[in-house]
Amino acid sequence: MSIYKQFCHEIVDENGALQRIALDYPDDFNFAYDVVDAIAQQTPDKRALVWCNTENKEHIFTFADISRLSNQAANVFHSGGIGRGDRVMVVLKRHYEYWITAIALHKLGAVMIPATHMLTAEDFVYRINAAKAKAIVCTPQDEIPQKILQALKETAHSCKLWCVQEQVEGFETLNEAMCRADETFPRQPTLATDPMLLYFTSGTTGQPKGVIHDFSYPLAHIVTAKYWQQAEEDGLHLTVAETGWAKASWGKLYGQWLVGCSVMVYDFDNFDPKQLTTIINKYGVTSFCAPPTVYRYLVRKGVPAMPTLRHATTAGEMLAPEVFRKFTEKTGIDLCEGYGQTETVLLMGNLKGMQPVEGSMGVPSPLYRIELRDKSGKPVPAGEIGEVVIIPPETGRLPGVFCGYLDNEEQYRHVWRGGVYHTGDAAWQDENGLFWFHGRFDDIIKTSGFRVGPYEIEHVLMEHPAVAECSVIGVPDALRGQAIKAVIVPAAGYQPCFQTEQEIKNYCSSHLAEYKWVRSIEFVNELPKTISGKVRRTLLKENSPV
Repeated sequence: MSIYKQFCHEIVDENGALQRIALDYPDDFNFAYDVVDAIAQQTPDKRALVWCNTENKEHIFTFADISRLSNQAANVFHSGGIGRGDRVMVVLKRHYEYWITAIALHKLGAVMIPATHMLTAEDFVYRINAAKAKAIVCTPQDEIPQKILQALKETAHSCKLWCVQEQVEGFETLNEAMCRADETFPRQPTLATDPMLLYFTSGTTGQPKGVIHDFSYPLAHIVTAKYWQQAEEDGLHLTVAETGWAKASWGKLYGQWLVGCSVMVYDFDNFDPKQLTTIINKYGVTSFCAPPTVYRYLVRKGVPAMPTLRHATTAGEMLAPEVFRKFTEKTGIDLCEGYGQTETVLLMGNLKGMQPVEGSMGVPSPLYRIELRDKSGKPVPAGEIGEVVIIPPETGRLPGVFCGYLDNEEQYRHVWRGGVYHTGDAAWQDENGLFWFHGRFDDIIKTSGFRVGPYEIEHVLMEHPAVAECSVIGVPDALRGQAIKAVIVPAAGYQPCFQTEQEIKNYCSSHLAEYKWVRSIEFVNELPKTISGKVRRTLLKENSPV
């Protein structure tokens, strides 16, 4: 029996569709002890993680392995001064050390801050300062240690530093330290309401926001894994996401292990559809999740036979109907779209027991009460556009919904105005009860599965002498879903020509992570603004040539 059944009560219909679910867990629930260690004790040889990389290296870990190795890592971190409530940044790409590190930090009651390896030194400066990080665990690749050391020189902060796999000056090598550490680690006192995860997510104004989740968060991913991704007991699930993003929590750890499914990890840098499908077939992946960009590549290159694959899901941006249809034609598998945020787990999806409908977000997760409301806070009828809001139960507890923004109580109160959580997303509901995404109430750009706030790009653009004013928007792109476009008023002395455009693009590319690169530039005489001086992005999008 899957261990998740110990922490919830569920009611399903004759088709296996989830009708109701209620979580039931102790006040001191901790995923590391109550799930990982518990499975290791009951079925030590049960497969937890299958890892391989592009260099044909392979590691297969049982739950007993993860339990033991995380104990050793926890002892290393503890000896380094890390304890309950301390914030630790983790930049480990798709290295298997991520899973060991995550469980170790959970055992300590520390707050893990996942971060992508695509960050620049400036990005690290902001996150280290904002989070007051006490330690960093990182990959030796992509000059990440050097960027971190550079960032620390620009802050007044000091951090304990660990690097995996290789010896790097200024860092302790985690793998070597673990070999010398005790394989046992006594349970530390933690509460389900303690902060467990801190994700930085882009906003349309200002720097990225810190989103905090508590120790009940993993349990809310039972629905994500079992009823949307349809991860199976003793199956093998592959989610493409890199560990620096919240999507890794959705598909590479919590829900999958709770429902007894192994996690498949393919450690790569450059996406290759042929290599990915080779991995799926070699290891017998049973369920798969990726952003629409990956499916677009697969369809474009030709989808090969994948006989072990039984279920496929996607989220993060709009999926073109032709991609949906072609993938289904080639594989016989319907793509099941889903919807949620960094601040939440899965909120809606084409769930188990229902016929997936292309383009639809599906139906609300039975874990939450979700409505569409107008600007006055009133529910809208079917067919009309409203904002997606979550209505809390009488208990007030909403596992899976974030518990705060880092040092920003005002913003947290704002999204919870009127006693409901405002997602900022617009949708409408059809006569069959299906929900359809309409757009964002803010200006977040979703490009190739990543969320990018315009401010982050504009901040860099304004540093270039050729830019007098600018605004950044997302425009439709066949490959990326949206591409980043900059609308620029040239500074005096600069001509709106190809050479100026290339200079600006090259400057941005050298100061921004690749997923934030400006793909097109339009020069204008002036930007459309409101009376108060705010740029009217909506007008820019409407007038932007595709």
